[in-house]
Amino acid sequence: MYCSKIIILLSIFSLFACNNTSSTETTAPKQATIQTQANTSEERQATPPPVKEISINTETVTPATPTEAKEEVAKTTTKQKKEPPVATKKPDQSDIRIEEVKEQVVDKASAVKTEATSTINNASVKVIEAKEEIVEATTAISKNLPAPSVKVEQPVITPTATAHPTKELEEEKKKEVVALKKELTHTAWDALLRKYVSATGQVNYKGLKADKKFETYLQLLKDNPVQNDWSRNKKMAYWINAYNAFTIKLIVDNYPVSSITNLHGGKPWDHQWIQLGDKTYTLNDIEHKILRPQFKDARIHFAVNCAATSCPPVLNRAWTASNLNSNLDKQTKLFINNAAFNSIDEKKVELSKIFDWYKEDFGNLIDYLNKYATTKVKDNAKVSFKEYDWALNE
Repeated sequence: MYCSKIIILLSIFSLFACNNTSSTETTAPKQATIQTQANTSEERQATPPPVKEISINTETVTPATPTEAKEEVAKTTTKQKKEPPVATKKPDQSDIRIEEVKEQVVDKASAVKTEATSTINNASVKVIEAKEEIVEATTAISKNLPAPSVKVEQPVITPTATAHPTKELEEEKKKEVVALKKELTHTAWDALLRKYVSATGQVNYKGLKADKKFETYLQLLKDNPVQNDWSRNKKMAYWINAYNAFTIKLIVDNYPVSSITNLHGGKPWDHQWIQLGDKTYTLNDIEHKILRPQFKDARIHFAVNCAATSCPPVLNRAWTASNLNSNLDKQTKLFINNAAFNSIDEKKVELSKIFDWYKEDFGNLIDYLNKYATTKVKDNAKVSFKEYDWALNE
């Protein structure tokens, strides 16, 4: 095929070269085209693909006329134009399937999200409605009325019948009262002590008498007696606060008074009047039947106050479970090292009468003093006790 084309092209080239009478304008483009085709053919022939050898027919070929050459060129050009373009690769069926699955997943996720949002919104509405019903029911109960959503059949009472509360109703009322009680906290007492008690323990009884918050705190103590499940420190703090608060109450109720010993025939500590829960106590009950025997801590003597000048000063803070031990140590050190209450020398000590009255609580007195005293006392030091001043600590 290649040889035939070359022979045809060479014949055409010879004819055109001889025909000098032809118009230059007409033949020039054709010669250029034919030359280009010939060069292209020569290049292809120069680097043929590695195929089997082709036997060339060397028979004499009759040169083609110009008209035949034109027709041959026209056919070649038309054939090249008609050759279809390289087809674009069609998408694989697996690719199409993946795209379809992706679309399905997106649609499904969108549907699930919409459904979840709707469910959450519905749940929120139900919660709000439930809260409103609870508020309505609570309001109705506090007013002794039936809840709006509950139908209560009223019992038929004859005109001559007299209604009397049963034991069950009384018990229910007691439970409601207990439920309405405020949770025990010593915050109010702490504020009162800061306001009306100095750092040295002097009490402003006149100011406390006029402050209604003092009575509110006493009522809080009455409504919230010690519970068995309380911690040791919480119980101990409660009883110390109760002792001090009701001692001050005793003075406030009889103020002005020069000494606590002027009340109740000189025995105010045996007067039974302190109501806590369903029990009534004396000051001696709290100190000698509860604090001392149950907690067995001698530092208690420096925490409770008897409203006298020689008593350990009232701490101007409320006692709590968290500050109990630190304040017990603090009050004990302050009292033992205060020359107004105790005179301590390494060879001689003159102590408060408290160490004499409750000596069994302190054990070895010298050893106990040396735990807190800034001056170390010798074992053979002479011990004596001071007179007790019962004047009011104001």
